[in-house]
Amino acid sequence: MIASIVNALAVVLGTTVGRIVGGRIGAHFRSVVFSGVGVVSLLIGISMALETQRFLYLVLSLVIGGLIGTALGIEDRVYQLGEWLKRRFQPRGTETAIGEDSLSSHSFAQGFLVSSVLFCVGALAIIGSFRAGVEHDYELLFTKSVMDGFMAILLTAAYGIGVGFSALSVLVYQGALTLLAGVLAPFVSDLMVSEISGVGGAMVVMIGLNLLELRTIKTADFLPGLVIVVLFVIADPWLGSLAL
Repeated sequence: MIASIVNALAVVLGTTVGRIVGGRIGAHFRSVVFSGVGVVSLLIGISMALETQRFLYLVLSLVIGGLIGTALGIEDRVYQLGEWLKRRFQPRGTETAIGEDSLSSHSFAQGFLVSSVLFCVGALAIIGSFRAGVEHDYELLFTKSVMDGFMAILLTAAYGIGVGFSALSVLVYQGALTLLAGVLAPFVSDLMVSEISGVGGAMVVMIGLNLLELRTIKTADFLPGLVIVVLFVIADPWLGSLAL
């Protein structure tokens, strides 16, 4: 659990630095930050998506998950959560610190969503949590903490303080995996990790497209795809011959 706490603190620290840096970046230069983070997100997402061993599972999980998420209005609910968090926790006067547009309710929620997806869907989060829980080996999560901290700086410069609240997502998600590692580890195969990373990578690509303003995609609506792909992997002994 200690490694997950360190990871969450790294995100908070990165957000703090990002707020300071973001406050000195004008609107014109902020677009450069968006473009840079967008390209990086595309590269990360593509590399993750290519880890899939069952391309059909990836496609079906995204489509079915997207339909379920759209029906449930998950992205809209995330924005409502962002609005509540912004009203509840944002200190007064921060609007002038890093720009009004980046502290709108939309940007606040978008920062929370984007960073939560980036920090939680990768193989490092899964494997690192299991190693921490079963073997008490924290190296992977400490390495991930450094990476997430630097990414949080860039994301905060683009989106604002909402990024910092993704530390809660990291703490809950990785902490739960670590605490339940002994129970879950026997059921988490290499195929499971690769397919979760594949679907997560596709979602990170969506984030990159949004950042680059190439297309507007409601990324959160595709979150159920992560559950769908787990079900496909469980059924793989019966479906594997169809998915090669």
